[in-house]
Amino acid sequence: MFYTGGYMVNSPALSVLIPFFNEEGNVHPVIDEVHSALSGIAFEIICVNDCSDDATSAELAEAQARHPHTVVVFNHVARRGKSAALFTGLKSARGQWVQLLDGDGQNDPHDTARLWAEIVTPGAPPRLGIIAGKRNSRNDSGFKWLQSRVANGVRRFVLRDDATDTGCGWKLIRTAAFRDLPFFASMHRFLPALIKRAGWDVREEKVNDRERLAGVSKYGFLGRLGAGIFDLIGMFWLTRRGGYGIAAEWNDPRADQDAR
Repeated sequence: MFYTGGYMVNSPALSVLIPFFNEEGNVHPVIDEVHSALSGIAFEIICVNDCSDDATSAELAEAQARHPHTVVVFNHVARRGKSAALFTGLKSARGQWVQLLDGDGQNDPHDTARLWAEIVTPGAPPRLGIIAGKRNSRNDSGFKWLQSRVANGVRRFVLRDDATDTGCGWKLIRTAAFRDLPFFASMHRFLPALIKRAGWDVREEKVNDRERLAGVSKYGFLGRLGAGIFDLIGMFWLTRRGGYGIAAEWNDPRADQDAR
């Protein structure tokens, strides 16, 4: 059972999926803010702890005890990275949409409430697979901002994925579209391109970008650059190997070229 505005419902409309790795001090503020911002929406919060070695595990256990009707926690037995954490959570997601948020508090769940009311509640286009966040401000250094601009420009030129800020962790994805995607390490960096390859539409909306609540970033420039180059080469190959077959009998919105 799940809560929405004080009432209990049988299943959530939205699964909020949050990966955590060494986010001590961020767990409670992030989870509490989701509960506050999404009041009125039937939601669940799926937290995946990617083998943290600080107090993250204890804080997640406390959050689950505090919110037993909405919070689910999974703990990896070995560290496998953000993409693996997302797929672990996806396996148990029950909502029709999955909201991805980072565990550092930089993403604003009030954007979820706003865009849910503007796009999902009135009836999202059947082929819409992802609403990708585009940060309307950056709380990074000038060097990180330049690095992101260059990386996004190169990626967009190569993949033509209809997204200008894939580094933004805020993404609202139709669950059926998410489950169409292949898994590989770092695939979370290419979600719009993968969604588009699977035959779904991509939409981009401006969202807030805030300072990290506590702790430090887990990503360094050299490590990200090296992995990003090889990942982009692999994605270039993958996106040019064709999309999926859609059977007329599936009642799949992707079969109708006008269902946009």
